[in-house]
Parts: sequence; C-alpha cells; structure tokens
Amino acid sequence: MPFLHQETTAPAFLRRLSIGKTDACCAADTPAAAPAAPVARRARLSDLDDHVHCSIIGTCLTTGELRKLVPRYDLSIDRKTASDLDIHHAAVKLSTTGEAVARELTKALDTRHAQSIRRFKTAATEAALAALWRDAMAGGDVPGAYWALMTHPQSTFALRSLAFGDVHMLSHLVGASNRADIRRLAALEDECARLRAQHADQQRRLNELGAKHQQAVVLADDQATQLGSLRERLAALLVDDAAQELAEARTSLAAQREQIAVLGQRCLDAEARLRAGDDAVAALGREQAGHAAELAAAHAEIEVLERALAQLVTGQARVAPALPALQGLAIAYVGGRQQSTLILARMVADAGGELLLHDGGVEDRKGLLAATLARAGLVVYPVDCVSHNAMHMTRQIAARAGIPCYPLRKASLASFAELVHRVVAQPHADIA
Repeated sequence: MPFLHQETTAPAFLRRLSIGKTDACCAADTPAAAPAAPVARRARLSDLDDHVHCSIIGTCLTTGELRKLVPRYDLSIDRKTASDLDIHHAAVKLSTTGEAVARELTKALDTRHAQSIRRFKTAATEAALAALWRDAMAGGDVPGAYWALMTHPQSTFALRSLAFGDVHMLSHLVGASNRADIRRLAALEDECARLRAQHADQQRRLNELGAKHQQAVVLADDQATQLGSLRERLAALLVDDAAQELAEARTSLAAQREQIAVLGQRCLDAEARLRAGDDAVAALGREQAGHAAELAAAHAEIEVLERALAQLVTGQARVAPALPALQGLAIAYVGGRQQSTLILARMVADAGGELLLHDGGVEDRKGLLAATLARAGLVVYPVDCVSHNAMHMTRQIAARAGIPCYPLRKASLASFAELVHRVVAQPHADIA
C-alpha cells in the first residue's frame, strides 16, 4: 500500500545537496516510494510511513487532544507548561516508536473523523477518491478528508502524494506579516472603527429623527383635538369667527401633516444611508481578508529579497536575489516571461545549477515538455503566466516521474528566489 511503513531515504535531489540530519517530525517534503501490494482493510497509523506522521498528527488532531494523550506515555512532558510544539514533537516521536501510542492515536483519529471515513468508504476507485478529495479541499474540510484518504484501502501512492503535497502547500500559506503589512492592517482596522463610529452617529441621528417624528405625531393628535374643539365651538356659537378659526386650524393641520411627511422621508433616507454603511463595512471586511492572504504570501518573498539585498551590500553575491548553492541541481521552469527567464537562468547558473526552460507550448512544442522534465530534479511554474493545459500536463508528468513540483505565486524573480530558498536551502523548515 502507498505510504505504508517502510525504510525510506531522502529524495535524490536532496541527497545531492548534502542536507544533513533532520528532525524526524518533519523528515521530508517528498514522501518515500510506495510498495506495490495493496491491502483490503483501512490502514492504521502504524502502517503508514513515519514521514507522514507529522503531517497527519499536525493536521488531523487538535493540540488539546494531544495534551491529554501524550503525557500518559512521555512522563517528561508537563501537560500544563509544555509548548504546543513540544506536545506535537512528542506525539510524532511516540507514534513511530510505541505501538500502544500509535493505536491510541489511530483510535482518536477514527473517532474524530468518523463522518469523513464513512463518506470516503463509498469510493471504490482511485478516481472516486480523488473527486472526494477535491471536493473536501474546495469546501475546506481538509483534516477529516486527509485522514480518510491516507488510510483508505483503495488509495494509491500517487493519490496520497497529491494529498500530502496539497496539505504541505496549505501550511506555507500561513505566515507572519512584516511591519509594513501590520501598519496596513492597522489602517484597515482604524477605517473599520471610523465606519463603526459613523454607523453609531447615524443610528443616533436616526433615533433623534424618530423622536422628532413621534413628537410630530403627538402634535398632530393635539391639533386634531383642537380641531374637534373648534368644531364644537362652531356648532355652539354659529358665528363667523368660528368659521375663520376652523379654516386656520385646517391650515395648521395641513402644515403639520406636511412636516410629518418630510420627517418620515428623512427617516427613510437615514435608514438607506445606514444600510449603505453596513454594506461598506462588510466590503471592507472582505477586502481586509484578501489583503491579509496577499500579505502572507508576499512576506516570504520580502524576506528573501532582504537577504539578497544584504548580500549585495556586503559583497557576498553577484546577482540579486542570490540563490543558495544548487550543486548541479537542474530546475525545470515551465511558462514565465522571456525577459525574466534569461535573468533566472543566469541566477541559477551562478548558484551552480541549470535552468531548463519550456514556455508551456507558445514557442516550444508540448511534446518536448516530458523530455525537459525528465532531466530535472525540481519543477516550478508561475500560475499567473502559464496556460491551464500546460500547468495540468506539468503536474501530471512530474507526479508520474516522482519529481517535486511547485507553483510560483507569480512570474517574478522574488517568487522564484523565495521558493528555491524554501525548498532547497531549508527543505524541512516549519513555515509559521
């Protein structure tokens, strides 16, 4: 079964880079090769390769659940004072060394995600499993679907690799914002506070208009009472003055009614402005969420550019942004813009690597794509400058060949440099 427990080694391109000893909790970005024979039952945690325990435990179980379980098997862990990272590392270590802990964790995962397991149980083919996984990713139901897919008896190595990669890439979307990003977020929060204050002011004015409207209604009632009195006086006195007073009263009543109509229209206008303010606040909230996602993605690129700038200032790099030593690594770049790919090729060459270029079918034939990727140890493509067909073919060919394949946020030097630093220089670093 794919991803079942076995003795594994690091990917070939990482061995060539001589990465050194890594933490067992976050062993590799690329899963180990799969055994050939599937099994008819759902896999347990102990059946799976040790390298995926970190991903499964960190994604599918909460820290609260782990705090209850880990101290029972590791007496050095204090349930109250241990950090979340210590609890996580201890759980992963115990899952790979203790059969009892692995059973406890499997039971906890099955209990927590029983509904997802039942839903995935209906899938009898790899295509059906893949469709369920895509639906779960689109709907945000990742933890339960991830556990159900990784342990499903019909799951293949390619499908588990796809799910592992999807979950791995989701972790990179989370990051701390820099000071400029925080100031921008603070400005949005100030704007939101200003709109709330404006909303409160409009509500106060609306209440005042309502009070005035109520006063006008009371005044109209008083006028109606006065009109009734005048009618009684007219009937009693039967004089010309009474008729004149009645006319004046009717004129006054008409004026009061007109004033009531004006105040009522003002109330409707105030309610319309209030609704418009609410819509503006909601729009700002959505815009703020979008900016936060963009800031998180840009943060990593900014850090790489800052390091490259520091290297240029101190004379440690010839080309900016500088790349880590590639030691002969061939990187396939599919898509992009011609003016930037020439600079990228020089950057990679200066770092001791080779950049294999394919434009995704604009000038180069698509039949050359498989041959280009077969020579690479790493495949990248910019999502904003490559066709959907070329991107789909690139991912398929890379998955079949077992070559790590990563999307770039945009076809820029910064995005390329950040990804190479993250994948090559620090392949096992946790992304906060």
